[in-house]
Amino acid sequence: MAREKKPVHRVQMTEGERNIIHQILEGHDIPTAEDIQDALKDLLGGTIKEMMGTEMDGIWL
Repeated sequence: MAREKKPVHRVQMTEGERNIIHQILEGHDIPTAEDIQDALKDLLGGTIKEMMGTEMDGIWL
């Protein structure tokens, strides 16, 4: 029996989300999928560090 195809989920991006993606692409040299992964790791790592620093500042006040 053939499997039934699931509908493809389409992501609707806002204009702000598009702008963020364009800024990431402009700020990094991204010719390969590996380069995309590295750029996202940089972005996520920086975001997490900033969030943790803010949280730690709140603890010490």
